[in-house]
Amino acid sequence: MFGNLGFTEILLIAIVALVIFGPHKLPELGRSLGKTMREFKNGARELMEDVRTPPEAERKDVTPSVAPSGTVQHASAAPKEQAAPAAANPTDTQQDKPVKPAADPRRLPE
Repeated sequence: MFGNLGFTEILLIAIVALVIFGPHKLPELGRSLGKTMREFKNGARELMEDVRTPPEAERKDVTPSVAPSGTVQHASAAPKEQAAPAAANPTDTQQDKPVKPAADPRRLPE
């Protein structure tokens, strides 16, 4: 748990902490340090669980969202307004093609 710290190093750290913080403040400091470590471990565990969950499971999850009109829509139902602008703009399909430079990029203008 303490890595490469031996008994004497831990004892020295405890004595220094006792001198700096005093006997009355030390138990409170230990409790807050323990709570902080527990929250850090819980956060790290939740992060690892989020990384390990497959993306398909997240896509199948249906969560309600509030539409601008005040009605409730499910996230799995695609709004009609978002599908129409994508099909109406033909320049989006042209952006997939590579663009040739007008001049040689290796030469500087004179």
